[in-house]
Amino acid sequence: MAELRLGPLLRYVDDSAATVWVEASRPCAVQVRGADGVGGEARTFQIAGHHYALVPVTGLTPGTTTPYEVLLDGVGVWPLPGSPFPPSVIRTPAESDPVRLAFGSCRWAAPAADGQDPVGPDALDTLAARIAADPGAERPDVLVLLGDQVYADETSKATRRWLAARRDLSEPPGNEVADYEEYTRLYYESWLDPEVRWLLSTVPSCMIFDDHDVIDDWNTSAAWLADMRATPWWRERLLSGLMSYWVHQHLGNLSPAELAADPLYAAVRETPDGTDELRSFASKADADPASVRWSYRRDFGRVRLLMVDTRAARVLDEEARSMLNPGEAQWLREQALDAPGSCDHLLIGTSLPWLLPHLVHDAEAWNAALCRGERGERWARFGEDLRRRADLEHWAAFPGSFDALAGLIAEAGSGAGAPATVCVLSGDVHHAYVAEPTWPHGEGPDTARVFQLTCSPVHNAIHMAVRLGFRFGWSALARVLGRRFAGHGGCPKPPIDWRRTGGPWFGNQLMTLTLGRRSARLRLEQARQGREGAARLRTVAEAELTR
Repeated sequence: MAELRLGPLLRYVDDSAATVWVEASRPCAVQVRGADGVGGEARTFQIAGHHYALVPVTGLTPGTTTPYEVLLDGVGVWPLPGSPFPPSVIRTPAESDPVRLAFGSCRWAAPAADGQDPVGPDALDTLAARIAADPGAERPDVLVLLGDQVYADETSKATRRWLAARRDLSEPPGNEVADYEEYTRLYYESWLDPEVRWLLSTVPSCMIFDDHDVIDDWNTSAAWLADMRATPWWRERLLSGLMSYWVHQHLGNLSPAELAADPLYAAVRETPDGTDELRSFASKADADPASVRWSYRRDFGRVRLLMVDTRAARVLDEEARSMLNPGEAQWLREQALDAPGSCDHLLIGTSLPWLLPHLVHDAEAWNAALCRGERGERWARFGEDLRRRADLEHWAAFPGSFDALAGLIAEAGSGAGAPATVCVLSGDVHHAYVAEPTWPHGEGPDTARVFQLTCSPVHNAIHMAVRLGFRFGWSALARVLGRRFAGHGGCPKPPIDWRRTGGPWFGNQLMTLTLGRRSARLRLEQARQGREGAARLRTVAEAELTR
């Protein structure tokens, strides 16, 4: 008899359709069933000995809440017997409803030892507990997870013991994951957490990778990539990372129409074992990153979310260095400017922040100039070493891309039919802040307010020295110091200025945007341990983003 190994995850939801992702223990028919004709069915497909299904759910109507169950070969497997959680539901939006979008990144899923969590309460666990305690209360309409859903290079003690039983950890990559099977262990550790498992079954989610989904500083430079490709273990690690990402995260980002038109999805479902087809796809993505698009668009009524791949889509050649290859940049432009008047809020999801503390921004631009050879070969070698040691690889480290994004945002936020807000949603830096840019000489958007909204980690930590550095990075003195760096590299001033309007906040946290027709409200909540022992989400900041 087939058993439910992982999931269900409620992924795509609109006003009449949804998708539900599961992993089963063997080949089977997966059925999602609700009341009044709501439901769907799909056969599992096989990848590397694992059996998955993404079930399209139809029969939904706008503005409804539908409990559902999951059956494998006709046998009910979800809800779990004796579950302490309320039924999982699919909630469809009504046309007039505001959109509540919660976002964050960086969730290290190591289980607590003896009830003690070394990095503090998990923000997703605490969100799940709050929703479960009062299912009818306010909840996010979608979770946007902006990278580092798993940590392939920072495994837990339990996972290291499991790895040691498979292979010799004295051989590279040591206690990091090496292949597809080991990636599945990371997803089990993360998504079988009871609270998170239930949360992802009842709140839709959008996801994108960042570096730790593969390895720290993934694609930081051409020299870095050449060094990695020279190791005997890198190719298997990368292909396994891309394959597991496609299965566990990417498929659920797509709408039913996009899935129906996806030739790879059709190929893996039509063959008894889709491993070769998926591996070939991952190999192509490695050899020619521009041939594959991981970025995607989701519309929630009149809210448009563009999730942008800022890892695999990079151009790494120092003379043509760019955060996005030309095709990806053109896709972003087309989606941002599509059908003026069709959205009230434009959200650009990029795992890496666009606007950083001024000192950090200038240091990254200076470093990019050094690596490009602006100060000679010796400085270039120093710059490459510094880039890797200090993680100098955000938008500021790709100056042309930084400027292009500023120009695109100004254009998207101007003119008749422009959105009320353009918000860049980011994570990565293990703290949260709000920054607001301004354009000189009236060159900025004439309608939309623009914000950088950064929120991380969901569950991780940051060293005290880094905290102090980020605080100092926003100061007037740091700004003067940053311009000295920029001057040494011959870096021009950026086309915009910006100021921090909130934060920095440190802790395990989530931001929530509540987006109405032309209104936007931001709330930051942190997971904090209560006196009675249970963790709670506490509001630490709220702000209106529209005038």
